[in-house]
Amino acid sequence: MHLAVDRHPGGMLVTDHRGGTEVVPAAAFPAYVVAQEGRSTPPRWVWSDTALWYPPLLRAGLRVERCHDLRLVEAIIAGAEGRAVRSFAARPRAALAMPERQSAALFDLEAEPREAERTPPAAELHAEQLAALARASTRAPGALALLAAAESAGALAAAEMTFTGLPWSAEDHERLLVEALGPRPAAGERPVHLAALAAEVERQLGVRPGSLAIDSPPELVAALRGAGIDVATTRSWELQRQRHPAIAPLLQYKTLSRLMTANGWNWLDEWVRDGRFRPTFVPGGVVTGRWASDGGGALQLPRQVRSAVRADEGWVLVVADAAQLEPRILTALSQDAEMARAGAGVDLYQGIVDSGAVDSREQAKLGMLGAMYGGTTGQSARVLPRLQRVFPRAIAYVEEAARAGERGETVRTRLGRTSPSPGEEWRERQLLAAAEGAGESERRDARTAARGQGRFTRNFAVQGTAAEWALAWMAGVRRRLWSAEGGPLARQPHLVFFLHDELMVHAPAARAEEAATALREAAADAGRLLFGDAPVTFPVTVATVQRYSEAK
Repeated sequence: MHLAVDRHPGGMLVTDHRGGTEVVPAAAFPAYVVAQEGRSTPPRWVWSDTALWYPPLLRAGLRVERCHDLRLVEAIIAGAEGRAVRSFAARPRAALAMPERQSAALFDLEAEPREAERTPPAAELHAEQLAALARASTRAPGALALLAAAESAGALAAAEMTFTGLPWSAEDHERLLVEALGPRPAAGERPVHLAALAAEVERQLGVRPGSLAIDSPPELVAALRGAGIDVATTRSWELQRQRHPAIAPLLQYKTLSRLMTANGWNWLDEWVRDGRFRPTFVPGGVVTGRWASDGGGALQLPRQVRSAVRADEGWVLVVADAAQLEPRILTALSQDAEMARAGAGVDLYQGIVDSGAVDSREQAKLGMLGAMYGGTTGQSARVLPRLQRVFPRAIAYVEEAARAGERGETVRTRLGRTSPSPGEEWRERQLLAAAEGAGESERRDARTAARGQGRFTRNFAVQGTAAEWALAWMAGVRRRLWSAEGGPLARQPHLVFFLHDELMVHAPAARAEEAATALREAAADAGRLLFGDAPVTFPVTVATVQRYSEAK
């Protein structure tokens, strides 16, 4: 059963799966949701945007089991059909603001859009989307519908993680900043440790104190060249190849400067409240289906600050990491039996070494990354032919995806998410290069553009399918944790963080093993859900810790 909900002058207009409607006053809507969720089979809520509809219910102490997010599913269907996203889903996404910044009104939904932009009724859109998902099933029965359900479940998890927040000690964060940077500086000034490093760089480069704009890449490159250091950029990998006494303090300055900029005192003031960091996750924020974050840098928490992620007293953090997820996804997609055997244990890279394909774990890792991301130089390119001999199906899979991209074709993930077609500029380059009388410059530009598109499609299916596996894993963990015990979300084990191939649960210490079991079992179920009985394992390592920094 599904229940579609829309705004209505009298409250909420609810349309059931038979087309029956009723208007529920806004004040009574939470009680209505409780009654529906209490059924033996809870409904699937159909709404325009989970980021808009779900937070008010969470603030009212409620949780829903399932939903259908019309906005997210529209993007999936549009990609599969090769068309633009409809206007209702192209408007700016609703913000998942922190609870303390929300209006006091229970359902203070976004302002009414202009008439031309108004979202069609949820029930009408749902019927259209179900028909589109059914049409798509001719390629892979039920696959796109499964993706729609998984994407919607991810949206529920994202809202819940923002609502509960990640346990964060502002005191510990402040302490690590002081240790790394020195006392908090006045506005516009550098912390003392950064200032000292900048002065040392100036001294080693032989420039006048205070004259170097060290944070300006062009000026820094000019100063480095003036000191006889041949660099084209200030990227760390390029600096690390140089041998000069200015390099060590400069690299240290860059590391601490990133900490100051990304997670310094301003970040702490803005994002941590009442012992919680509440990031805003954006499900499907990347074209491959990977998540993004809207402020707070949730998907880029550096190791330097992870010791500030600390469980509440009497609670623990249960952190699970999927081992070598993308190579395992490639194994399942390509049905490479030899690579499946190599990945039978926890460490697939060591399994590749044991197969005789390469000599070291580092070679295995670099070779696989090169295969999946298009590494054409260095050690990854040298190792690739050896991998191709031992694992021909896996390497052929990504090579075929790359060739499809070079031809301007699209590729699909396991569940049917479709890569975007190259734009008009790309196609114009190819036409110019193929035209009679085209010069070498036009042909070179076309080849460069084609190879770029090939590198994108080479990884799209692997990365996108890994994102689908992660959604299925997350949905399974969420279901298991909730089914164990009722009550407010924040008083039972609950998901608090997600990072591509990593999940974190905040759990009472007495229920840590239950959370660990849920993480392991859901990972195995996610593999079966996507790949059936394929002989590919998806092991996860689980650590029960007090601080995030202790997990690895």
